[in-house]
Amino acid sequence: MTVIVTAVNSRRVYVMGEVTHPGVLPLSPGMTVLQALASAGSFTQFANIKGIYVLRTEDGKQVKHPFNYKAVVKGQNPEQNLELKPGDTIVVP
Repeated sequence: MTVIVTAVNSRRVYVMGEVTHPGVLPLSPGMTVLQALASAGSFTQFANIKGIYVLRTEDGKQVKHPFNYKAVVKGQNPEQNLELKPGDTIVVP
């Protein structure tokens, strides 16, 4: 018997809060915060797009990385558009 892996589904990120399709997304190589938000649909009318953040566990501690959608799409603060890692959670307040 031969087993062929067609997809690795353990690499996931989570999008929660004021988006039309919150939930679990498969993490593709090189995926950024902006790309994950695009996959989660549009923002709801209540979304605080300047107050988005990424929760990531680093050295056993949960770290909050800010993401100002408005600034990033204007080309400002490109460093906020992190490359996502498995288990990251994007929160749209």
